[in-house]
Amino acid sequence: MPPSPEPEFALDALIAARLSRRGAIAGAGAAALLASLGRIGDAHTTESSLDFEELAARLGVDHDIAAGHRADVLIAWGDPVLPDAPPFTPDRPSVAAQERQFGYGNDYLAYFPLPHPDGEAGSDRGLLFVNHEATVPELMFKTYHSGESTLAECEVQLAAHGLSVVEVAREGGLWSVRADSSYNRRLPSNRTVFELRGPAAGHPRLCTRDDPSGTRVIGTLNNCAGGRTPWGTALSGEENVHHYFHLPRAPDADGQWEDSAPAVSPLVRERTNHARLGIGPAPYPFFQHIPRFHVEREPHEPNRFGWVVELDPYDPEAVPVKRTALGRFCHEGAETTLDPDGRVVVYMGDDGRGEYVYRFVSANSAHPKDRAANRNLLDEGTLFAARFFADGTLRWLPLVFGVGPLTPANGFESQADVLIETRRAADLVGATRMDRPEDVEASPTTGSVFVVLTNNSRRGRETGLDVDAANPRRENRTGHILELRPPRRADKPDHSADVFSWDVFLLGGDPARADSGARIGAGTSADGWLSCPDNIAFDRRGRLWIATDGHVDASGRPDGLWACDTDGAGRAATRRFYAVPMGAELCGPCFTPDGTTLFVAVQHPGEGSTYGAPSTRWPDFDPERPPRPAVVALQRLDGGPIGG
Repeated sequence: MPPSPEPEFALDALIAARLSRRGAIAGAGAAALLASLGRIGDAHTTESSLDFEELAARLGVDHDIAAGHRADVLIAWGDPVLPDAPPFTPDRPSVAAQERQFGYGNDYLAYFPLPHPDGEAGSDRGLLFVNHEATVPELMFKTYHSGESTLAECEVQLAAHGLSVVEVAREGGLWSVRADSSYNRRLPSNRTVFELRGPAAGHPRLCTRDDPSGTRVIGTLNNCAGGRTPWGTALSGEENVHHYFHLPRAPDADGQWEDSAPAVSPLVRERTNHARLGIGPAPYPFFQHIPRFHVEREPHEPNRFGWVVELDPYDPEAVPVKRTALGRFCHEGAETTLDPDGRVVVYMGDDGRGEYVYRFVSANSAHPKDRAANRNLLDEGTLFAARFFADGTLRWLPLVFGVGPLTPANGFESQADVLIETRRAADLVGATRMDRPEDVEASPTTGSVFVVLTNNSRRGRETGLDVDAANPRRENRTGHILELRPPRRADKPDHSADVFSWDVFLLGGDPARADSGARIGAGTSADGWLSCPDNIAFDRRGRLWIATDGHVDASGRPDGLWACDTDGAGRAATRRFYAVPMGAELCGPCFTPDGTTLFVAVQHPGEGSTYGAPSTRWPDFDPERPPRPAVVALQRLDGGPIGG
């Protein structure tokens, strides 16, 4: 793979170059920029628009929230979604029960007002879309033995994957799920049929024995962050799908890895593709009992995963669709915005060390008053990968068949091939390899696009992963966030422009440690600095709310939710707001339209322990129950907007 541009670019030189390039910044403006990227200052020297008292950093078995707020569990793994769902019985799990109950590993959340959104309507009643990323069998099954999963355990885990839609309502200041709502749905991954649409649909490389048409696939896997479309549908990214497909490999005499399977034509054709996605011996044992997860038996099945899924939560009969025009990789997020022409722009990260930031621009404009006209809008358009330069510019490189190196000479015969092998296409065009791109979202107030990079401890250790301007730390164990600025057209952010500018927003870590390389806004307290940023959300004032994954590993303190201003004297000065229990990470922060409720997903509490001896029994604290992933509603006690 070609290296990213501009290797070996020191952080201090990066800041100096940015100030030099933006020569118009002077006086107070330059001071503010230096403060925003400088080392930690006194905890009380910076003005912030946030009005909450910061939560102290402490790791515990329970969740915790800033004073003056409440955190209420809304729905947890095993709770009923459908009216006929049986009671949760963790010691007697069944597929039939799990298909009707809330799934495991809740990750992305999207709130859709009821009635259909119109201004501020629907902040007390709406639909909550939830995806279920992954399962932790050590915490799900009383009799689980590592590496010895039964068929029944595999089937229950598949049923616990997928998607959920639940109607929620706030009465008397408290949120609850309306269990009898006709909107409620469970779309379990063991039996739900998804359509494949767009340029890759029907391609021979998506055809299998079970689906010779290449247009219909059972299930969705490892759904992580997602997005909302302007026409009121949910997007969900299939992330680490390589964990599910088994391809046994052994080193040959030269130390190279080769497939142990016979040289069957489809498997040989897909060898490079599967390797580039990381497919090998599978951590999940589904292949032991379900043939389609064994790549030697079904070489094309992995190609049917790794896409962005779209679902209409307002239509209980809607068939979920995998939109192949948005590319195939380990999707983290698919947030949307509009360019001045009304075309839809979808920003996406590929959550892998040394992977890329992407953008999709639809060929046609959205119709704000006609949902049906937008039904297949994401099937036509152009996918781009980002290349960052040290002078503070970013160029979007089109991933289009026949353009540049994306030709038959390099193994691409059509746009379908480019999309199936998006990572290899981005390699060839020279996109910048990043430190695990996670959420990518545009600010509703400024139009700036924030790119979250969780961490990467291998930069400098692997070919093509030298330090560069956009990834300035060799041992980036604590992650960072970039801010991309699109140019303006018709006085609006032009998200479809070919060239953006960019800056470092913050570099995570403990600024008190000289070796951390952290850069967080002045005024950040000893409790307030963060590491390993993951998912983000903006409130109505354009302030950034940051969820973390791995902060506990980097600091010995819990993962959770932080907030900060994105402009002014308080820029990048983070404050701790909410903490999750032991073993958990925080995902999917999502506001109601009026900003008075913030829904969050607490994922895999107790991870690293076992069913019989969990590190926490959150949220029930029942000795007969294991810990359960759950969605939590965060509110102010006085009912006002969160953050002030």
